[in-house]
Amino acid sequence: MSEGNVCENERDTHPVLETLADLVRINSVNPNYEAGVPEAEMADFVEHFFATRGIETWRQLVYPDRPNVIARVPGRDPQRRIVLEAHMDTVSTIGMTIDPWNPEIRDGKMYGRGACDTKGGMAAMMHAVASLAADGITPECDVLFAATIDEEFSYRGVVALCDSLEAGPVDPQILKQETSPRNPWTAEAAIIAEPTDLMPVIASKGLVRWKIETRGKAAHSAKPHLGVNAIEHMAHVITAIQKDTLRLSQDTHPLLGPATCNIGIIRGGVQINFVPDRCEIEIDRRLLPGETRETVLAHYQQLIDSVAAEHPGMDVVMHPPMLSDRPLETDADSPAVQTMANVLRDMGMDSALIGVPFCSDASKFGAIGIPSMILGPGSIDQAHAAVEYIECSQVIQAAEIYRRFLTEFK
Repeated sequence: MSEGNVCENERDTHPVLETLADLVRINSVNPNYEAGVPEAEMADFVEHFFATRGIETWRQLVYPDRPNVIARVPGRDPQRRIVLEAHMDTVSTIGMTIDPWNPEIRDGKMYGRGACDTKGGMAAMMHAVASLAADGITPECDVLFAATIDEEFSYRGVVALCDSLEAGPVDPQILKQETSPRNPWTAEAAIIAEPTDLMPVIASKGLVRWKIETRGKAAHSAKPHLGVNAIEHMAHVITAIQKDTLRLSQDTHPLLGPATCNIGIIRGGVQINFVPDRCEIEIDRRLLPGETRETVLAHYQQLIDSVAAEHPGMDVVMHPPMLSDRPLETDADSPAVQTMANVLRDMGMDSALIGVPFCSDASKFGAIGIPSMILGPGSIDQAHAAVEYIECSQVIQAAEIYRRFLTEFK
């Protein structure tokens, strides 16, 4: 780091923070957002980091110039694996009030886009994995570190990774193939780096987002009886959804609370003197473990069908989901979770198991039977923020947590 960016505290020159600063300097805004770029430069950095340390690395091409990067430290039993995963992309920098790519350290915090979400966790994982090779430690299981693309848009990186993991043994040749013989297996543990203030997360909500559209008939506003007002019809739909949402509070998860439903966008009408012939809303529904996209969408289809039946002439349709994600719920008694709890207790840290309302790559590992946890430095409140930062001390602690987990998991 440049001299002007180094805090007086000696800890702020720690190697893991130097790596974090190098990561923050790289523009990695997801290419689906304004001023976004492919993750190629991030991938180059991650690959070089491990290659220069003599650690096996390879790429899994997901889209042109958008590869996942995987590093491997062999364990005593190559049939058993631990996966550490962090995503390389970030959200847009629009609205930021600091220089997004200048990793400035002030008052023990590093500032910059991605510092919290999730380059801090990535840097900590990279150093934890590299330390095993540097110290000549052979873990009980193979250790895989995966730096993935596209978490901030549609999860295509982790989906590609999990598809290849599920296909058979993990090696560079398998991951480079588009297809491979089906020979399902499951890793013993996965840790996903998202900002959790170093708390172990074993449950997270799922997600489904979709549009509902009402269709009317355009007419001049001076003669509204000649038209059919799609906005007025949508008002009935919204009222029904509001009433239905109240029932969600009656069913709560011990770590996640109730499911939620939010109408986040409404569009309708062309100009004030037209009877609007179209109106649409976009809905964000958060799912609890046990709920599925299919059952939730079927419920809302029944809901709007009943609204339409009460209002003759209403034309209302539900569009296919734009994005969905499964909930995560990992057994608290699994060896992976218990090992992490022991590591945190031994370090004098809070080992209470928690849930979070946001989605992440973790649920994709859980969906193929891998006991998965979300744990990383930083607060989710700073992720995507106009002033994004991370506590430097947490990044250093995270590296030690990951390292101890890798060496203590049996």
